Amino acid sequence: MDQGAARETGVLKLNRTGDGQASKTPERRQNLTERIYVQLKQSIFDFQLLPGDRFTESEIAELVSASRTPVREALTRLQREGFVEVSFRSGWQVRPFDFEQYEQLYDVRIVLEMAAVKRLCEMEAASALDELKAIWLVAPADRLEDGPAVCALDERFHEQLVEATGNVEMARIHHDVTERLRIVRRIDFTKAPRIEATYLEHGKILGSIIQRRADEAQLLLKTHIEESKAEVRKITLHMIFEARQNQNNSQTPDTAPS
Repeated sequence: MDQGAARETGVLKLNRTGDGQASKTPERRQNLTERIYVQLKQSIFDFQLLPGDRFTESEIAELVSASRTPVREALTRLQREGFVEVSFRSGWQVRPFDFEQYEQLYDVRIVLEMAAVKRLCEMEAASALDELKAIWLVAPADRLEDGPAVCALDERFHEQLVEATGNVEMARIHHDVTERLRIVRRIDFTKAPRIEATYLEHGKILGSIIQRRADEAQLLLKTHIEESKAEVRKITLHMIFEARQNQNNSQTPDTAPS
């Protein structure tokens, strides 16, 4: 990705920090690093930075009016989380989507959540279920329609099912998998039918758990995750294609005769 062109066309939009000397103290640099990290991660999530796009620390530093040190720290954090990678010769790159890896992570989710649902059906009713019922077992008129908001609630739904078992290690592993899948899972909530389906499917899963029908709850949960996985892959490929087309169009000079 030509960052010079991105600056001219607004393909990549990063807020300037207005503090190019913010690295003078550790505390100020930490705050600046966090802001840069959040902006870059959001740019990746919003497909302003596309899988495979390349850039340098200097280019990002110029965009945010900061020194290279907090930029490097932010990028290193994103690298640890698997969003970017670095090469000695070509600089930084947004990590290409590895759908095989995402398939494996979804499989891990299924194993963990099916075990959690089975446990919930066997144990005393968890108080966390009351909170989930108040969110998901509501009338259609009371359902949220905002994609990002429903996405956040969906993520917590699945995490709370695991957390409610009381198995701290299982919850920790599940949270790590959730973090790594977030970039693609959020795409599942860009379409209204998927939001409606999430409410219906979560409601059925909760109903089965409350009635302690473990086999039914596990089947509903597995089907729910498998359907989401299939939709995410389809929507992701389409959105990347559209974003790449828009990026190419915005960087192509107008050659029409005057």
